[in-house]
Amino acid sequence: MHHHHDHQRVPPLLALAFVVVWSTGYIAGPVAVEAFAPLSVLTYRFGLAALLAAAVAYARHGWPSSWRGAGRHAGVGLTLNGLQFGLMYLAFGAGLEPTLGALLHSLSPVMTVLLAGFLLRERVRPVQVAGFVLGVAGVLLVLGPEVEAAGGPVGLVLGALAALCLSLGWLGQRGLSTALPPAWSATVQLAASVPPLLVVGMLTEGVWPVQDTGTFAWSVVWLAVVNSVAGLLLIQALVREGGAGASSSVLFLSPPVTAVMAYVWFGDTLDLRELVGLVVATLGVAVATRVRSPQRVADRHELGL
Repeated sequence: MHHHHDHQRVPPLLALAFVVVWSTGYIAGPVAVEAFAPLSVLTYRFGLAALLAAAVAYARHGWPSSWRGAGRHAGVGLTLNGLQFGLMYLAFGAGLEPTLGALLHSLSPVMTVLLAGFLLRERVRPVQVAGFVLGVAGVLLVLGPEVEAAGGPVGLVLGALAALCLSLGWLGQRGLSTALPPAWSATVQLAASVPPLLVVGMLTEGVWPVQDTGTFAWSVVWLAVVNSVAGLLLIQALVREGGAGASSSVLFLSPPVTAVMAYVWFGDTLDLRELVGLVVATLGVAVATRVRSPQRVADRHELGL
């Protein structure tokens, strides 16, 4: 993906649509987890999303001419979907607040740049390191002294590990062969997580751990259709219009949008310290991702879909 049209502007409406869609996941996620159970929710989310993605892929491309490299796509999908969302949903189950989940995720693009510098010896600019430090400082401010109230040590550690898996998954996307069309790659990446999540979910959560069938049904359909499938199509459009790094560079808008949604949906309010932290973190990530680093991220199916 060496599209050197990074100077192109990201269309504001498209960017807004993506941020809003992405942010709803931090509301529907916790809702679904409470109505069902973390890993079982994801089994159904990814199962349904894989079927939908396959339908889109088939409509666009027919059957792939070759499945070469599909195993690597599956491996990346497992990190990006299974591991990453598994950890984040377990964090939601432990009580991690939606806005904190969004904040931890928003640090991922910056972590990707730092990991690329560390693991792949790519150039990292001082401003990117500074932005990351600001981002982390903002997250700590939002947390404040009351770690228990925000989701406890367990929720936080799981959320942070999820953000790390998102970064590793992004790095993994770079090396993927482009033999598979993007929509088929997405299908493979989604489907790969279903068997392990199904097995682990059944062993740890039971066969049908439903608390509230109606809520579970609408939230899982929302997560699959809106977050996984529509989210993916929006990312592909963003990358076509705005070049590589486009989706990463608007992700910093997600935590403030999530905070508003969490207020509307759950009645979660932010005090002054948390508000300042949110602004600081958002600025930090914005600064770090605005710099057009030579990111060769395979952004067509970046971002966990």
